[in-house]
Amino acid sequence: MFSLQTIFGKGDKFYGLLESSAAAARESARALGELLATPPAQRSLEKFKLARQREKDLAAEISQELVNTFVTALEREDIEALSNALYKIPKVVEKFAERYAMASERVADVDFIPRAAMLERACTVLEEMVGLLRKGMALETTKQLNDKLQAIEAEADRLILELYRDTYLNETDPMRYLILKDLYEILEKAIDRCRDAGNVIYGIVLKNA
Repeated sequence: MFSLQTIFGKGDKFYGLLESSAAAARESARALGELLATPPAQRSLEKFKLARQREKDLAAEISQELVNTFVTALEREDIEALSNALYKIPKVVEKFAERYAMASERVADVDFIPRAAMLERACTVLEEMVGLLRKGMALETTKQLNDKLQAIEAEADRLILELYRDTYLNETDPMRYLILKDLYEILEKAIDRCRDAGNVIYGIVLKNA
């Protein structure tokens, strides 16, 4: 039997779940930076698997709570949209880590660390944006953070474009060319996923401001 509190919501329940989801995304980005800085023999993908499983569990919990709760602090479709956007980040980061681990000997001379650092910066800004939701719809602050997120994405795109340019001009090994192109595209997608989640948050705040 459902209690009235369950039916009519618990106020900050969904805020807490979404904040945990944003934290899991940031943890996956941090783990990527650590992986890239770790000698090949000591590398492990365990942190990525844990972060993605955590994100998956949170997404499932949010979906179940939406079924069980009659009144929510945010609109249901907004909660679902943000949950889905956050879920995609660790998924893409894990994909990059797996591909990189398999091909690291072939691309050992390529420095992905600055790009991974930008991904972590983007996730940190995103986590801050999610944290603001429970404090009220602060439109100006959210816009500033979203603009910062867009700027990080633009800079990351520029850096990744430099990698593409160098590969197009100088790479003569067809297999290595394909590996690098794949890694660049995945890393670019991870940062794009942060931008997408930021846009969802900004849209929520605009709607409720």
